[in-house]
Amino acid sequence: MLLDLYQNLVKLIAEAEADLQKAAGGNKAAGTRVRKTMQEVRAAAQEIRVKVLEARDTPPV
Repeated sequence: MLLDLYQNLVKLIAEAEADLQKAAGGNKAAGTRVRKTMQEVRAAAQEIRVKVLEARDTPPV
C-alpha cells in the first residue's frame, strides 16, 4: 500500500517536469499546470505521511 502511494507520488513529479521546464521559459499555461500538479503532489505526500503514522501507531498482530 505504501509503495503504491509512493509510486504515485513519483509519477506525479515526473509528469510535472516537462511543464516545469516550459513554465521556466515563460509559458503561463504550463505554470498553471505545474501549480495544479504540485497541489496533487502535496495531497499525495500527506496521504503517505498519514499512512506511515497509522502503521507506526498500529501494533503488529
